[in-house]
Amino acid sequence: MKVKGWNNGSPLETGAGYGIRISRKDREAYFRREWESVIIDLEGGSTIEVNISESFWRDCIELRSARIGKWMIRKELAPWEKNNPPSLELKHIEGRKFKLKNT
Repeated sequence: MKVKGWNNGSPLETGAGYGIRISRKDREAYFRREWESVIIDLEGGSTIEVNISESFWRDCIELRSARIGKWMIRKELAPWEKNNPPSLELKHIEGRKFKLKNT
Protein backbone atom coordinates (compact mmCIF):
# COMPACT_ATOMS: atom_id res chain seq x y z
CA MET A 1 0.00 0.00 0.00
CA LYS A 2 1.14 3.55 -0.64
CA VAL A 3 1.69 5.67 2.46
CA LYS A 4 3.01 9.19 3.01
CA GLY A 5 5.52 10.57 5.44
CA TRP A 6 3.90 12.48 8.31
CA ASN A 7 5.16 14.98 10.86
CA ASN A 8 3.51 16.83 13.69
CA GLY A 9 4.66 20.25 12.49
CA SER A 10 7.61 20.31 14.90
CA PRO A 11 9.70 17.23 14.08
CA LEU A 12 13.10 16.87 15.68
CA GLU A 13 16.48 15.64 14.44
CA THR A 14 16.06 12.75 16.90
CA GLY A 15 13.21 11.44 14.73
CA ALA A 16 10.53 12.44 17.24
CA GLY A 17 7.47 13.95 15.60
CA TYR A 18 7.59 11.73 12.50
CA GLY A 19 5.61 8.77 11.24
CA ILE A 20 3.60 7.55 8.27
CA ARG A 21 0.03 8.34 7.22
CA ILE A 22 -2.19 5.54 5.98
CA SER A 23 -5.35 5.95 3.93
CA ARG A 24 -8.67 5.12 5.59
CA LYS A 25 -9.28 2.45 2.94
CA ASP A 26 -5.96 0.73 3.70
CA ARG A 27 -6.49 1.08 7.45
CA GLU A 28 -9.77 -0.82 7.12
CA ALA A 29 -8.27 -3.45 4.80
CA TYR A 30 -4.97 -4.22 6.58
CA PHE A 31 -5.30 -3.29 10.25
CA ARG A 32 -7.37 -4.84 13.05
CA ARG A 33 -8.94 -2.95 15.94
CA GLU A 34 -7.75 -5.54 18.46
CA TRP A 35 -4.08 -4.85 17.63
CA GLU A 36 -2.29 -2.64 20.15
CA SER A 37 0.81 -2.41 17.96
CA VAL A 38 2.30 -3.48 14.63
CA ILE A 39 5.75 -4.80 13.74
CA ILE A 40 7.49 -2.96 10.90
CA ASP A 41 10.61 -4.13 9.10
CA LEU A 42 12.38 -0.99 7.91
CA GLU A 43 14.18 -1.24 4.59
CA GLY A 44 17.81 -1.80 5.49
CA GLY A 45 17.44 -4.25 8.35
CA SER A 46 15.82 -2.77 11.48
CA THR A 47 12.60 -4.16 12.93
CA ILE A 48 10.50 -1.95 15.17
CA GLU A 49 7.26 -2.18 17.09
CA VAL A 50 4.90 0.78 16.71
CA ASN A 51 1.95 1.33 19.05
CA ILE A 52 -1.45 1.98 17.51
CA SER A 53 -3.14 4.90 19.25
CA GLU A 54 -6.86 5.08 19.99
CA SER A 55 -7.06 8.06 17.63
CA PHE A 56 -5.80 5.85 14.76
CA TRP A 57 -9.37 4.54 14.51
CA ARG A 58 -10.83 8.04 14.41
CA ASP A 59 -9.13 10.87 12.52
CA CYS A 60 -5.40 10.46 13.20
CA ILE A 61 -4.51 7.64 10.83
CA GLU A 62 -0.77 7.80 11.41
CA LEU A 63 1.70 5.35 12.81
CA ARG A 64 4.00 7.61 14.84
CA SER A 65 7.52 6.63 15.77
CA ALA A 66 10.85 8.36 16.36
CA ARG A 67 12.50 5.26 14.86
CA ILE A 68 10.55 5.78 11.62
CA GLY A 69 11.68 9.41 11.77
CA LYS A 70 15.33 8.41 12.24
CA TRP A 71 15.00 5.97 9.34
CA MET A 72 13.54 8.69 7.08
CA ILE A 73 16.29 11.14 8.08
CA ARG A 74 18.97 8.50 7.42
CA LYS A 75 17.42 7.79 3.98
CA GLU A 76 17.35 11.58 3.31
CA LEU A 77 13.56 11.48 3.05
CA ALA A 78 13.14 13.95 5.91
CA PRO A 79 12.85 16.76 6.55
CA TRP A 80 10.77 17.67 3.51
CA GLU A 81 9.32 20.84 2.04
CA LYS A 82 5.94 21.87 3.40
CA ASN A 83 3.08 19.85 1.86
CA ASN A 84 5.52 17.55 0.04
CA PRO A 85 5.99 14.43 2.22
CA PRO A 86 7.73 11.40 0.74
CA SER A 87 5.72 8.57 -0.77
CA LEU A 88 6.58 5.19 0.72
CA GLU A 89 5.46 1.58 0.35
CA LEU A 90 4.10 -0.33 3.35
CA LYS A 91 3.71 -3.99 2.47
CA HIS A 92 1.56 -6.24 4.62
CA ILE A 93 3.52 -9.45 5.27
CA GLU A 94 1.19 -11.38 7.61
CA GLY A 95 -0.77 -10.75 10.78
CA ARG A 96 0.45 -7.49 12.29
CA LYS A 97 3.79 -7.55 10.42
CA PHE A 98 4.64 -5.02 7.68
CA LYS A 99 7.66 -3.88 5.65
CA LEU A 100 8.32 -0.17 4.99
CA LYS A 101 10.44 0.89 2.07
CA ASN A 102 11.19 3.91 -0.05
CA THR A 103 9.45 3.84 -3.43
